[in-house]
This record gives sequence, C-alpha cells and structure tokens, in this order.
Amino acid sequence: MQDRVRLTIDDGVAHVRLNRPDKMNALDPAMFEALIEAGAGLRERRNVRAVVLSGEGRAFCAGLDLERLLATANGDPLLPPIDLTRRSHGIANHAQHLVWLWRELPVPVIAAVHGVAFGGGFQLALGADLRYLAPGTRLAVIEAKWGLVPDMSGTQLMRHLAREDVVRELTYTGRAFSAEQALAYGFATEVVDDPLAAALSIAREIAGRSPDAVRAAKRLLNLAATCDAATGLAAETAEQAALLGSRNHVEAIRSNLEHRMPQWSSA
Repeated sequence: MQDRVRLTIDDGVAHVRLNRPDKMNALDPAMFEALIEAGAGLRERRNVRAVVLSGEGRAFCAGLDLERLLATANGDPLLPPIDLTRRSHGIANHAQHLVWLWRELPVPVIAAVHGVAFGGGFQLALGADLRYLAPGTRLAVIEAKWGLVPDMSGTQLMRHLAREDVVRELTYTGRAFSAEQALAYGFATEVVDDPLAAALSIAREIAGRSPDAVRAAKRLLNLAATCDAATGLAAETAEQAALLGSRNHVEAIRSNLEHRMPQWSSA
C-alpha cells in the first residue's frame, strides 16, 4: 500500500495521502487496491474518529490513469481482471466501491483538494463528507471528453450537492470549473488557502467530540439521503435512545461541566 498510499494516525485522526505525485496521483489498478485496502483497514479501527484524504505533489487526483484509458480503446478491461458488471461490494462494483467506501466509513471523511480533481479524482472527493479546496484548483466531470460516463458513484453523489441542471451541464460537457465555481455549485465546503491544514483542523475538532455521537450522526445523515421522513425520524429516535445514558454521553456532560478534556471510551 505504501507505494500508492501513505497512512498515518495521530490522536484519532487518520491521514490518507495519495502517493503517486509523478502522475498527479492518477488512478491505476495499484492505486485502486491501495485506497480500498486503506479504507477497509480504517473501518475496523475503533480508535479512528475522523479521516483526511489528500494528495501528494501538485494535485489531489487527476483521475483515471491515461494508460488505462488508452488500453480500453483497444478493448482491454478498465481494471483487469475485475468484472465491473458484478456487484462485488454490496450495491457497488469494484470501481464504485473506491469512492462509496468513504461515504460508508463509520466516521467523517474530509477531503483536502488542490491542483486538479478530474473524473475519478473528482468523484473520490465527492465520497468525503466535507471538501476543502485550494484557490486555483480545477475540477471536472471529465468522462464525456473520453466518451464515457461518471461511473464511480458520481451520479449518486452529485445529485445531493448541486442543482440537477448544473450536474447535467457539467456531465454532458466535461468542462473544467474552478474552486470558486465548485463552492457556488455546492461541491465544496469552503475554499481556503491551505486546504490540508483546514481539513486536519476540522478533523481534530471532530475527533474531540463523542465518537459514539459522531458515528450515529453519520449513520443518520447517510440514511437521510435515501429514506422517507418516517424512516428518518424513527432512526433519529433509535440513535438518541442508544446514546442517552451511555458512557460517552455521561462523559460529554461531565467534561463540559468540569471544564476539562473528555476521556472517550472506544469500546
């Protein structure tokens, strides 16, 4: 995994860095596997309370590796020997899982985006809960340029962030747009001079909250994107009932009243 992704964990914050700077962190089969391996490992770690996604070098992620695109024109599979028609990860295929796994990770994920986020790289950023962009960043739903469609969960994620006509225009044209436009469209949380510093700062703030409450909140917000109101309201009640009187709920109250740092339980 270290050849493509660097992973560090500090005080409950995991930092996942795409590490192919000579190729602007383009997604080749090895990068796919490394990111999926990193996400699978983080899912099992109760000591992780927030995750930051970033890219080494000049860019967050330039999208699918050009060599793989050229190979598909010759009839080769996109990700040999993967069969993309198979639902290999629940509702997702292998390529979709690369993005969807961050949305399904039990803790919040924050993307720090700079340089470019094209195609699969843009979709990877969409899989995060929050996105901080550097000024000058260029983004694109670029698949139309290559005669393809966004197929890494992008259509399911974009529709909850931007107006439908904006999503359609960007998808049909494949045109690049700026960080400031991304903010106006709804794809960016904030445009900041140092997105990595901002992402790490908000991750540390999240890590300081009750891990039980944060995980419950993510479950509720993920569910809210797909369920009806009755289901969502019932889920709110169930999550709150489980939190009330729990060890970390009591610790949240006591630490606030005693003006001290909380000591969370990861059990």
